[in-house]
Amino acid sequence: MYRPMWDRFLRACRREPTDTTPVWFMRQAGRYMAEYRALRAKHSMLEICKTPELALEVTLQPLRLGVDAAILFADILLPLEPMGAPFEFAKGEGPVIHQPVRSRADIERLRVFEPREGLGYVLDAIRLIRRELDGKKPLIGFAGAPFTVASYLIEGGKSSSYRLTKELMWRDPDSWKLLMTKVSEVVRTFLRAQVEAGAQAVQLFDSWVGSLAPEDYREHVQPYVAHILQDLEKTGVPVIHFGTDTTSLLELQREAGGTVLGVDWRLPLDVAWQRIGYDRAVQGNLDPLLLCAPKEVAIARAHRVLERAAGRPGHIFNLGHGIIPETPVETVQAVIEAVHAYARPPAPTE
Repeated sequence: MYRPMWDRFLRACRREPTDTTPVWFMRQAGRYMAEYRALRAKHSMLEICKTPELALEVTLQPLRLGVDAAILFADILLPLEPMGAPFEFAKGEGPVIHQPVRSRADIERLRVFEPREGLGYVLDAIRLIRRELDGKKPLIGFAGAPFTVASYLIEGGKSSSYRLTKELMWRDPDSWKLLMTKVSEVVRTFLRAQVEAGAQAVQLFDSWVGSLAPEDYREHVQPYVAHILQDLEKTGVPVIHFGTDTTSLLELQREAGGTVLGVDWRLPLDVAWQRIGYDRAVQGNLDPLLLCAPKEVAIARAHRVLERAAGRPGHIFNLGHGIIPETPVETVQAVIEAVHAYARPPAPTE
């Protein structure tokens, strides 16, 4: 039986017709919501991630706004600790890796672990969330992509230039290969374990890969991403391939794989989709800061994204990156309602 409120997101991932455009937002559960801030006043970020009942609570919080999918509340850096690279979220600084990976010996010490052992609490949270959702909304799992995870390991936290990461990549390509091979295997098996635990779609976050030139992406990153994505596609669940500032990499990302390709706000959606190819679904691509604009401006710009999608099946409305903490909840809900109410034109015949 067709239940539009339940499966429009999954149908769009498969480029099947839907009753309206599905919408979910990256970081849709987070600091912009009062209920999340109340929980964070009592628990650290890592405590929430490592306690399945709390991860369940946070994952469900934004569903009241009308999004079409839940995304697991976790963090892309959770695999670092079982790999042997402990970290913390320092106030005002973000993630801080206590022992950055800077040498061959550092890389050799990293463990490739079994996700059911090192990250069992994440898999427990997925099972708990699926039971609670019980057919109401699909659940998206996720992991960080190899370059993004490696950059955190090498830089020791966030970076504006990724200088140390690129230096290792260029100076010692054999050690880079070893690092990417280890990280890729951890990511691949972690995502597979999430699917086995009940995730109905997964997203690979390559948040910082846009810092690379196309030739560096092709040589030093694409083979590892392709290995992960093409293996995950065999599970039968939709696989979303997401990156930011990837205008120069879209064709290479398509080659790497993914059922759905994420598009950020720096390129009009119709231009990006044409470059990617209409045989792939796309996700995006509102500028996250537009949710802080006047409500009527945010809605108008959301309509512009939908106009560029032109009614083609396979568009999932999202942001080009995550919701920021200063975002008004009322604007988020208004945009969701506007997307659902938008009267799409008939799909063009190619």
